[in-house]
Formats: sequence, structure tokens, C-alpha cells
Amino acid sequence: MDILEITSIIGTIAFSFSGALVAIEEKYDLLGIAVLGFVTAFGGGALRNLILGLSMDIFWSQTTLFYVSFATIGIVYLFPKRLSSMKMLELISDAIGLAAFSTQGALYGLGINGHIGPVIMAALLTGTGGGLIRDLLAGKKPSVLCAEIYGSWSILIAIALYVYRPTHSLVYLFIIVLTVLLRVVGLTYDWNLPKSKFNKHDDDNSHPTLKIDL
Repeated sequence: MDILEITSIIGTIAFSFSGALVAIEEKYDLLGIAVLGFVTAFGGGALRNLILGLSMDIFWSQTTLFYVSFATIGIVYLFPKRLSSMKMLELISDAIGLAAFSTQGALYGLGINGHIGPVIMAALLTGTGGGLIRDLLAGKKPSVLCAEIYGSWSILIAIALYVYRPTHSLVYLFIIVLTVLLRVVGLTYDWNLPKSKFNKHDDDNSHPTLKIDL
């Protein structure tokens, strides 16, 4: 089993779990839970293939992973009260999916050509695309665009793999574990990218000023 297979299995389980939990929180029915879990697990890879011009045969050949996804969704559906009450479990599963799929995407990007652009794009799309679709379908603000430093982890993974290009599977697993730990720390201490705020003066004739929170 190579590292692509390992990251695919880890990411599929984690994101299927995360998507199904979000669907239960939003009070979706069985079909909604299945759809949200499935698109969270596979939406990012599909976006990556479409935008980067990769063959969609890669997507449709993942029969085993489809079974893994629906099995995970089924477990969440059967034990909704026990699992949906564990908010930290949802956050950790999402962090694992982000790290695993960002690593997988970066590996696909490295196989396209020698430039860093496709590596970052593939990692970002694969790692955050499923969560983006999940949040939109759930009627929530996409985490990648407004919460913590969500998408930045994908970019950092892509840069690390582009520069270092490890050859041992354990190194990739270490990167995934490290990213999950750092994201949990970031959630704990509320790490965020700078946000802009327009503060309007009391004088109606004055112009709004742009303030950056650092």
C-alpha cells in the first residue's frame, strides 16, 4: 500500500465522518446525511481533477473508497446522539481529512510538472474543496474563507512537500499528524489570519477607514 492509498483511506474516513456529523447537526434526513458525507469526502478530489485537467477516471475508479465512505456515514447515522454531541470529534476528524487530502493533493501536483503552482493548487483544492461544498450545502459560511487559518495548512503542506520531497511513507504520516496537532492548537488559541474592518467615523461626511487586526 503506497502513501496515496494511505492518505486516501484516512481522508475518506475523516471527511465522511465530518460531513455526516454536520448534516446531523443541521437536522438533515438520511439522504442529506449521505450526500453531505459523500461530497465532503470526494468533492475536493473531483474539483482538483476538473480544474487541473486530471482524468476523472481516477475519481470513478475509487469503488473501495466509496464503500468506506458509506460505511462511515452509516456508523454516524446509527449512533447520532453519541457522536453528534462530541464537537471536538468533529473538529479533529475535519483536521485529519484536511491534512490527509492536502498531502494527497500535493502528491498529485508534484506528478504534473516541476512548478510549485500546481502543487499548491492541488493541495488546496483536495484538502479544502470537500469542506467548502459541505459548508455551502449546509448553509454555513465556508470555513476555508473565514475561519481560523484553514486553507493555510494546505498551502504549508504543499510547500513542505515541494521543497523536501520525502521518499518514506512515515514522513508523510508525520506531516499529517503534525498538521492535525497544529490545527487543534490553532483552534484552542484562536489562530486567525488578519481580517479587515471598516470603521466609520461619527461624522457622516468622513470616509471609512480600513483597520487590520493583527
